[in-house]
Amino acid sequence: MHSFEEYREIINAHLTDLIVDAGAEASELADAMRYSLEVGGKRLRPALLLASCEFAGGNIDEALPYALALEYIHTYSLIHDDLPAMDNDDLRRGKPTNHKVFGEAMAILAGDGLLSTAAEIVTGSPLDHSDDPEKMRNHIRAAHEIMARAGARGMIAGQTADIKGEKLEPTAELIHYIELHKTADLITAPVRAGLMLAGSDDEMLDRFTLYARDIGIAFQILDDILDIEGDEALLGKTLGKDAEQGKCNYAFVHGPEAAKCELHRLTEEAKEALAPYGQDASFFTALADSLEIRKY
Repeated sequence: MHSFEEYREIINAHLTDLIVDAGAEASELADAMRYSLEVGGKRLRPALLLASCEFAGGNIDEALPYALALEYIHTYSLIHDDLPAMDNDDLRRGKPTNHKVFGEAMAILAGDGLLSTAAEIVTGSPLDHSDDPEKMRNHIRAAHEIMARAGARGMIAGQTADIKGEKLEPTAELIHYIELHKTADLITAPVRAGLMLAGSDDEMLDRFTLYARDIGIAFQILDDILDIEGDEALLGKTLGKDAEQGKCNYAFVHGPEAAKCELHRLTEEAKEALAPYGQDASFFTALADSLEIRKY
């Protein structure tokens, strides 16, 4: 298998390959889409898709369009999250947010453009394998997995609960719902989609689903901790936004120390889910450890 950095290099090398040129009349749209893609990022989700596919014996060249689609979806969600009507952020990854550069209307359209481009990619790619029904089925399953977990039952449901939660008394149940859908769904989607593209067996799919869900929830809990204790220069965004907006933040409700304990428990549980694969799964277990101690 490749290293995380190698997957990241592959993704960055092809990051804007599938951004369409709609002509001079819409050139600002493409500029706005590329701006948010190119300001940086961990590329965690697309790297997970490529790694999962390769782990299960699949072809990462065939998986690359799906990985790019995941990054387009993630980036669209950040553009919309940063809007004044949502989280109202001026900085993302240390750079002015999309609406600060292109205006609110163009930022909304850039997000829409990235989402619709992702949909074009994942619905078009299965057609390349119409001569192989089994492979085409695997690609359709992966496409559905991505769009469902990014949609109204997944990430968007979590974002809705996050917004509504600003006006509600935070509860453990509500916070778990937000973590599970707003964040974990878009980390679970690439892992499951990558395995589906490779034709993974059900046991592998189940074990990796637990792994992905756990690191996804842990990722959000650490985000909640970093919003209180993080380094603003490293994070590239304003600290204390959750408190300012009354967000349902795990560390507010349970306390920072309890949050750190749960972060560690989830990381260990995620690794344990992959124990039957031993050293073969070292990419994923090492990634879980690195995510637990990340500073941004």
